[in-house]
Amino acid sequence: MSCVPPLSRSVTEEEIVQTNQCVAGIDVHKKMLAVVVGRVQERTLDVERAKFGTTTRDLKLLSDWLQACGVEDVVMESTGQYHKPVWLQLEEQFRLHLAQAQSNRGPKGRKRDFADALRLIKRFLSEDLILSYVPDAEQRLWRRLTRTKVSLGDQRKRLQSQVEGLLEEMMIKLSSVVSDLFGLSGRRMLAAIAAGEQDPVKLASLGDDRLKASEEQLQEALTGRVRSVHRMLLGLYLKQVELIDEQIAALEREISQVMLPYKSNIERLGEIPGLGADSAQQIIAEMGPEAAAFPSAGQAASWVGVCPGREESAGESHNNRSPKGNRPMRRLLNQLAWAAVRTKGSYFQDLFRRLVVRKGPKVAIWAIAHRLLRLIWKVLHQKVHYLEHGPRGSYPQAIQKRKRALVRQLQRLGYSVQINPIQDTARAEG
Repeated sequence: MSCVPPLSRSVTEEEIVQTNQCVAGIDVHKKMLAVVVGRVQERTLDVERAKFGTTTRDLKLLSDWLQACGVEDVVMESTGQYHKPVWLQLEEQFRLHLAQAQSNRGPKGRKRDFADALRLIKRFLSEDLILSYVPDAEQRLWRRLTRTKVSLGDQRKRLQSQVEGLLEEMMIKLSSVVSDLFGLSGRRMLAAIAAGEQDPVKLASLGDDRLKASEEQLQEALTGRVRSVHRMLLGLYLKQVELIDEQIAALEREISQVMLPYKSNIERLGEIPGLGADSAQQIIAEMGPEAAAFPSAGQAASWVGVCPGREESAGESHNNRSPKGNRPMRRLLNQLAWAAVRTKGSYFQDLFRRLVVRKGPKVAIWAIAHRLLRLIWKVLHQKVHYLEHGPRGSYPQAIQKRKRALVRQLQRLGYSVQINPIQDTARAEG
C-alpha cells in the first residue's frame, strides 16, 4: 500500500504537560497503519497525519518519515500479531512503547483510525496508558522456543487422550493397567496392535518387568475387538507422537545452547522446591536472566497477575480477583506451586498446610504461587541462592517468633515470665 501525503493541523489541549516532545502514535491494522505525529510546544499540540501500508517497503518509508519529523518516541497498540513487523522495523531508531488496547478505548460510535492514533499520543503524554513489557530481540527468541515447546507438549497430551478414546472403541483397557500410554511399554504394545498383532499373550509379553500390573491383568486388558480402521488410526497417532518427540528434543537442544551463558541462573532457580531445568528456562525466557525489567518483587507479581487485585469504591475493595497478566507465567507458576507443596520437608509444604485450612486449596495454592514468584525474582534480581529452612519452627526466626507469642499469651493471663534456656539452667544446678 502506498503512502498517503501527510496532512497537518493544530490542536490545543489544556491537559498536556508543557514539554518539547515529538511523539508518534500508530493505529496498527493488518493492511494499513494510521500514523499521527504530535509536537508539543508550550500547551499546543501540532499534529501531522499519514497512512502507510504494512509491507517491508512501506515500513521503511514510515521509518524515514518519522526520522524526518524528528520523532523520539513511538507508541502503538498491542493488536494481536500485527504490531510485530512495525516494532521490528522501528526498534533500532526510536524509543518504542506498546500500549494495551483496553487503556486506549474511545467512546462507542466514535472510533476512527486517526482519532485512535491521536488518543494514543495524548494518553501517553498524560501517562494514562497501560504499557506492556516487551523484551529485547534475544529474549523474544527464547520465548518463541520455550512457548513452542510447551505447545508441542500440549499437542502430545491431546494425542494421548485421542489414543485412549480409540482404545475404548477397541475395547482395550490398557490405560487402566499402564500409567503412561506413551511410555516404553505402552508404545511397544500400541505399535504391535497397529501392526496387526491380536494375541493378548504376545502383547502382554512386551510389557516391562517393572510394571505393577500382573501378566494376567495385562492379558485381560489387551483383549478386545480391533478392526483395520482402528489399526490405521492408531498407527497415524503413533507417527504423530514420534514426530512431536523428535521436535521437542530438537527444541530442548536449541534452548540449552542459547541459554548456556546463563547456566548459573538456571542452577540457582533449580534449587527452589518444585523447580527444575525446564521450568527455569521458561522463567528466564519470560522474565529475563536477571528480571531487570522489574525493580521490585511486587511489580513482577503484578505483571504476572499472581497478586491480589483491587477494585475500590467508597474506600472498600469489592473484588480481590487477581488481574490478568502473563498467561504462560501464570500457568507455569500454578504447576510449580503444586510441585513445591508436594516436596517433603519444604517450607512451602508447611505453609500450604496452614493456609489450606483457612483459605481452601485454590486460594492457598495461588498464595504459594505468589510466594514462589517473589522468591524467583529475588534469586534472579539479587543473584542469591535459595536456603531451605524446612517446616515452621525449625529455623531461628520462627523459634524467636514462637517464643514471643507464648510469652505474650502468658502475660495476658497474668503471669510474669522469665525465659531461661535449658542448658543454662542445668549448668546452674550443677
